[in-house]
Amino acid sequence: MRRVKHLIFWLVVIGIILLLFSSHVIAEDDFHRQRYALVEIIKAEVKETGDFLNQEALDERVIDALLKVPRHEFVRDTERPYAYANRPLPIGHGQTISQPYIVAVMTDLLKLKKTDRVLEVGTGSGYQAAILAELVDSVYTLEIVEPLAKQAAENLKRTGYDAVHTRIGDGYYGWEEAAPFDGIVVTAVASHIPPPLIKQLKPGGRMIIPVGAQFMTQYLVLVTKDADGKVTTRQILPVSFVPLTGKH
Repeated sequence: MRRVKHLIFWLVVIGIILLLFSSHVIAEDDFHRQRYALVEIIKAEVKETGDFLNQEALDERVIDALLKVPRHEFVRDTERPYAYANRPLPIGHGQTISQPYIVAVMTDLLKLKKTDRVLEVGTGSGYQAAILAELVDSVYTLEIVEPLAKQAAENLKRTGYDAVHTRIGDGYYGWEEAAPFDGIVVTAVASHIPPPLIKQLKPGGRMIIPVGAQFMTQYLVLVTKDADGKVTTRQILPVSFVPLTGKH
C-alpha cells in the first residue's frame, strides 16, 4: 500500500511538471505568433512612412532580430499581454519601452555591420540593447535610473544577452573608455545633440537621436560623421520620447 501511495505521489508530481511544461510551450508558441504578426505590422508601417525614411523596407537582418528577441521578457508581468502591440509600454520610474516600429526604424537607420561597436543611451528595460546585440559584436548601454539599469542587466542575462556591457550613468556624456563607436542610438529626447556623443562617434559612423522638448514637437534626427570628421544631420520623422535626464 505504501509503495502504491509513493507511486501515485510521483505520478502526480510528473503530471504537474508536464502540465507546467506544456503550458509554457503553448505560451511561447503564442508569443512567437504574436511576434510574427507584429513584424508584419511594422513592415506595413515602414512602407507607409517610406517618404520620411527614404526607403520602403527594413534590412532583413533587422527583421530577423525583431523576430528573435522576446519583447515579452523585457516588460513588466502586468504588461505581458500587450508585449507585441505596436506601442510603447510603461516600465516604471516614468520611463517606457519604445514602440516596436520606432525601435525597428532607429536600428535600421544605423546601417550596422556585424563587426561594429554600438553605444545605446537609455537602456530602459534592455529590449533595444538585445536587438542591437543580434546585429553587432559589441553593445554598450547606459541607464541613469539605477533600478532600471539593474533590472535591464537581469533581463539581458536571463534572455542570453549577457555579453552586452551595461552601466549606470548619465548617457549625455557617453562611454568615453569604450569609444569610438560605429553607431550611437539615444532613446530619450534631448534639446540638442550632446557634444560628447558627437566626439565619441567614429568617422564614418551614424547616430540616431530624438531632438526637441517634452510635450512639444520632437524629431528623430540622423547624425552622420564622414571620414574627415564633418558632421551632418537630417530630420527623419516626428516622434514622442521621454526626456533625457541628468545634470547637463
